[in-house]
Amino acid sequence: MSRAAPYDREAALDAAMALFWDKGFHATSLKDLEATLGMKPGSIYAAFTSKETLYLLALERYFAKSRAGFRAHMARAESPLSGLADHFRSYARMRPDDMARRACMLTKTLVDTRATDPAIAAASQEYMQAMHKEFAAVFTAARDAGELADDADPDRLARRFQANVAALRLALHQGMAPTGFADLAEDMAQEVESLHYRGLADRL
Repeated sequence: MSRAAPYDREAALDAAMALFWDKGFHATSLKDLEATLGMKPGSIYAAFTSKETLYLLALERYFAKSRAGFRAHMARAESPLSGLADHFRSYARMRPDDMARRACMLTKTLVDTRATDPAIAAASQEYMQAMHKEFAAVFTAARDAGELADDADPDRLARRFQANVAALRLALHQGMAPTGFADLAEDMAQEVESLHYRGLADRL
């Protein structure tokens, strides 16, 4: 009896993440997964139990990579607000082949599964809320550092920031012209920077 070929779990999850991110949960077939992962159906089910489980693992991987990337970006920033502003500008600097040029996988998942797959939709919402907390923590740090007024609301600012990021990535996904997209990213970056000016004015 022949044994199934060994597989690299990390590579398989990366490949599944890219495929699901591109096609979504419902539009991804078992044949798509076979071709992308280089695995037979029995091996896929033995490794990941079900398509839903594999999707949830891929979604978790997407979230973990997104959070790690954001934290690394903020760790390099000169200040909290400058880091958030540059986060917008960084989208205009992306290479044409950068996967992050697609719309957010969490947003796409929520739209795709909210009415049909509550467990997947709930996981997506949980991860989106976790990213909201990441953004709110940076705005809290900005307030503590004196970049924002004492009465600034980090949660409210985080909601606006998260909504703008989603809108920016959707524009990129839809193929907005580079010049127009760069202008949009710059407008959003300057909106963040303007919070700093108001915060300083409050202290004069």
